This record gives sequence, structure tokens and C-alpha cells, in this order.
Amino acid sequence: MTEKMNAVEISCRILEEVKDKLSQVNPAQTDALIGAIRRADRVFVAGAGRSLLMIRGFAMRLMHLGLTVYVVGETVTPAITARDLLIIASGSGETGTLKVVAEKAKKHGARLALITIHPDSSIGALSDLTVTIPAPENKTSRSEKETGSVQPGGSTFEQSVLVLGDAMIIRMLSEMNVESGNSQIMSLHANLE
Repeated sequence: MTEKMNAVEISCRILEEVKDKLSQVNPAQTDALIGAIRRADRVFVAGAGRSLLMIRGFAMRLMHLGLTVYVVGETVTPAITARDLLIIASGSGETGTLKVVAEKAKKHGARLALITIHPDSSIGALSDLTVTIPAPENKTSRSEKETGSVQPGGSTFEQSVLVLGDAMIIRMLSEMNVESGNSQIMSLHANLE
């Protein structure tokens, strides 16, 4: 079907998919994650592949709110403690390297949050809280008819992580009662560019 659509039409179809999946996310789960972020001394984020790119964007916005945040694997990331929160973005919840990171974080007493398609996954079983995005997975060359998605791979999940992360930032800004959320963000925006 997409072979007859132009890029603009496909873009609109993608937006419909993301809207549909995000409308199915439980708001209590995102509120719980926001609460955990607020209570943590520091926030650590992790992911793999495109999910890592999306969770890094969320980390940047958390930093713009004035929070102390680190991306797991970066050279300046310190040791995690029991006062910290680790947020993992993993559609499958089974990525081997992320399971190891999750286990180590729990060993050190940190709280663990998982943003995923599969809350009953291995990482989900370790998590203190999860945010479930019911996105399709097209990683095994299934057709659009089977998955309901025009997109390859885990694109719908990854895009949903980005949009949901931005939405949580907006929610946190509104709770902070700052007069201008954009001014708050821009005051901490990179200025060595």
C-alpha cells in the first residue's frame, strides 16, 4: 500500500500510528515515572540503538529542567547509588546489555524504570515501575497487514518514546510553576555551539 503513497502521506500515516499507540498508554504510569524522577537524587538513562537516541533526547530535556542526569556508557557517568533512578528504554525488554545494566543498578539499590512494549520481559521483572507503549514490532519482516504499521523495525516504539518523553517534560514544567517553560529550558541549553 505504501508504494502508492508519497512521503507526506506516509508521514501522516506515521503520526496516526504514534497517536494511536500513545493514546493507549496508562497516564498513571507516566505520573509514577515523573514522581520517581522528582524523588531521585540523579537520573541515569540507558537504551540501545534508536531507543538509546530517543532516551538521550529525554535526558537532555531533564538536564534543561535543572536535574542531574547521565547517559549510561558515557565517560563522565559516575557510579549509581540507592538514591538514584535508572530509566531504560527497550521495546523488547530483553536486550542483553541492558539486562546487565539493570541487574547492576538493582544490585546497587537504585530504582529502575522501564519504558517498553513488554512489561512482562526480563527487565520488566526487575523494574520498580514500567511505562508500557503498545507499539508493534516489525523486526522479523512481518507485513503491514500483520502488524498494522507502515514502519520497519521498532520505529513506532522509538518515536513514541521521544514524544512521550517530551510530553512528560512539559508536564514537569507545568508542575514547576515557571512563568516560561521555554525560558527555563533555554537558560540551560548548550551555549558552546
